[in-house]
Amino acid sequence: MTQWKPTTCMRCAVGCGQLQRGVDEGYGVDEVQGNHRHPTANGLACERGIRETKNPDGEWLTEPLIRRGDTLRPTTWDTALGTVAAEFLRAIGDGRDSVAVLGSGQQTNEAAYALGKLARGGIGTRHFDANTTLCMASAVTAYYDAFASDAPPCTYDDIPAADTHLVWGANPAVAHPVLYRWLLDSANETDGRLVVVDPVASETAADADRHVALEPGTDLVLARAVLAQLVETGGIDREFVEEYTEGYEQLVADLPDVATAAETAGVTTETVADLAEAFADPTLLYWGMGVNQSTHGTATARMLINLCLATGNLGPGSGPFSLTGQANSMGTRVCSSKGTWPGHRSFEDPDNRALIAEAWDVPVDRLPADPGPGPVGIVDRINRGHVDACWVVATNPAAGMPHATNVKRALDDVFLVVQDAFRSETVEHADVVLPAATWGESEGTVMNMERRISRVTAVSDVIDTVRHDLDIIAEIGNRIEPGLFDDPPLSPESVFDEIRDLTAGTPADCSGITYDRLAEELAVRWPAPDATSEGGYRYVDGEDWTFPTDSGRARFSTPTTYEGVPEPTDPEYPLLLTTGRRAGAYNTGVRNRETAEDVPSARINPETAGQYVELLDRGRTVVESRRANVTVTLVPDDSIPPGAIWMDLHHPSVNDLTLPAIDPDSNEPNYKQCAVRLAAPDRSSPVTRGGVHTGTVVRR
Repeated sequence: MTQWKPTTCMRCAVGCGQLQRGVDEGYGVDEVQGNHRHPTANGLACERGIRETKNPDGEWLTEPLIRRGDTLRPTTWDTALGTVAAEFLRAIGDGRDSVAVLGSGQQTNEAAYALGKLARGGIGTRHFDANTTLCMASAVTAYYDAFASDAPPCTYDDIPAADTHLVWGANPAVAHPVLYRWLLDSANETDGRLVVVDPVASETAADADRHVALEPGTDLVLARAVLAQLVETGGIDREFVEEYTEGYEQLVADLPDVATAAETAGVTTETVADLAEAFADPTLLYWGMGVNQSTHGTATARMLINLCLATGNLGPGSGPFSLTGQANSMGTRVCSSKGTWPGHRSFEDPDNRALIAEAWDVPVDRLPADPGPGPVGIVDRINRGHVDACWVVATNPAAGMPHATNVKRALDDVFLVVQDAFRSETVEHADVVLPAATWGESEGTVMNMERRISRVTAVSDVIDTVRHDLDIIAEIGNRIEPGLFDDPPLSPESVFDEIRDLTAGTPADCSGITYDRLAEELAVRWPAPDATSEGGYRYVDGEDWTFPTDSGRARFSTPTTYEGVPEPTDPEYPLLLTTGRRAGAYNTGVRNRETAEDVPSARINPETAGQYVELLDRGRTVVESRRANVTVTLVPDDSIPPGAIWMDLHHPSVNDLTLPAIDPDSNEPNYKQCAVRLAAPDRSSPVTRGGVHTGTVVRR
């Protein structure tokens, strides 16, 4: 019988420790359970993480594929890799930005680092990013603005120490069930409470002591109203503000009238007063995609951090805690050279570029001087003819990016390489497909949302025609830039040692974390500059606060003025579409989707549904935006506010509808509000998507 091995769950960014065991014969994971020795979750594990690790039911990619005419056909690894390298070199001949690379928060730290090293150092392209920009970029930008450093200051240890848990634009009951158990246990203590701000009466809101159902898209307005209320009622911690922060006077000089802002947000002034009063206790303020995925995402995240700073809610048991979705979103940001060089070294500093160039032994003028335009911007560059080849690794932009129909058109216009473990919508547009190992088959490390690094381990070999991400990247990299990597197979530990060296002395110092240390301790938080240290609450030593800003003080940010949602409803498109996570789904569903032909559900308030009865056919109708139309099963649900429709962001057809507008500071797309209408299907039309009618419609 195979042995149990400690590893880390890769479903979400909570980072629960698992024990896994491989099958006795053949390939695959046989059993999975929580690991009681792991310091992150102490044996807790959600059923979904166990099920999706043990029994993924997506369509596995089992051999390299190459496009012959209109068909993807099996090929050899030599042919696949040779074709990829030749096409990339041809594109580089037209300019280094002619190659785009899209990575993922599902990669290990080592694979993410290697992909960034190849994209930035081997190819030299600005057009490198990852799907983490689609969910976390606004929070990241706001953290940098306030603290000059990425990542939450708080840790999981602060959850039981908080009195008030304020969840704003997030649904951890669904997205992070283990973390939510800790949160709910603390909120249910005698002095504890849970307050939820969300237009939707979510599963988390159902447990709340107070649910604030604001008007969709008005989070920035409400947050500014709360600060104005705190200023008016003396709820500001003046001692903390004066000693440890800067920019407060400029911020409060531009605050709105509470009553006017409350009306815009669709709440009462009494509700604003109640939210302001919540900050009197040690308060943890959590937020998620409902805040980040907006054209006002960075401004709102800044405002939530401002609320914590202004009330002195920065310290153990309190603070701003953005909730990360993907398992290794944090590691991608620290390691991959996506938005910063490894260790959060800024692109703007020429000394950082010189250091990275020397470490990678590449010309310094090859390294881009800025992070690039983000995923939506990369698609725009493809459509403008500036990109000839695109390499997509462990992500599914054909389903996961907004205005997905436009994304698919763009992918058809380039030489497309897809590297993944499962077949996806993006694979169908590929010229070359590279099958990669997945959970239970790969070695490396990941970082969870509280900065803890832990190991992922393999309990199963891969079949001969599948390779590991690291080895695929190294094979391609060495054909483009000989000697960029050691000859594969690469040692994940040696790659991690490169990461450690490049983070030494930075705010994200991981130099004191080794594979040997992780084997003993299982998980270690950064910053960890030596073999015995581990990061705790950031920026504070006893009662002394120091921030890595130029002044050493935390910075208040003055948000931009609220300008409304980017695509408001009107008489032609009178309903507002919003998206969210469904409990049983994972990302775009390639790992656990029921079938691609399933009709997505659209949740709608019964009062609103009653206005469109004539457009229903056996419970189905069509949701139509200015970009596409999708047949749905309409589900009356009084948790959805009147005038709105909620759809599952994991379904591959939903992002055909959504809007590619982005936050101007973070490049994160606005998935949450776009104008739609309902229409009746014309069953005589031959136009279908995935076997489901989506063509000519009869509109109301």
